[in-house]
Amino acid sequence: MRLSADAVRRLVSEARVATLATIDPDGRPNLVPFCFALDADTLYSGVDEKPKATKRLRRLENVKRDPRVTVLVDHYEDDWERAWWVRLRGQAAVIDGARRRHGMELLVEKYPQYREDPPTGDLVAIDVDDWLGWSSSPLE
Repeated sequence: MRLSADAVRRLVSEARVATLATIDPDGRPNLVPFCFALDADTLYSGVDEKPKATKRLRRLENVKRDPRVTVLVDHYEDDWERAWWVRLRGQAAVIDGARRRHGMELLVEKYPQYREDPPTGDLVAIDVDDWLGWSSSPLE
């Protein structure tokens, strides 16, 4: 069943992780789990200090080349009556200045790990223009 707009926003704001899909140069999707904070119609995500081969991440290069992204937030249980998903589509950008500071404040507030070790890499803002959610039973 389709979820209400209020339920979709609640599920997204409470989620700790989601999957981000960007578009590779050859048109294939590139999927990566990511942490985020929601403010109105914008998701913020930073490149943190967890080990990575490089800070020049494919998702950042993809966003700079093609800002169209999709985000999936989902919950699975063997009791399928409790399963749900939310899909968000929007435009992403690597941000700086006041917008970056605002996004960082939201991330630090949401994730205790960032209070001691805030992301120092790029910050991405995703301006969501399409919200869709489904569950097998009412969640409200």
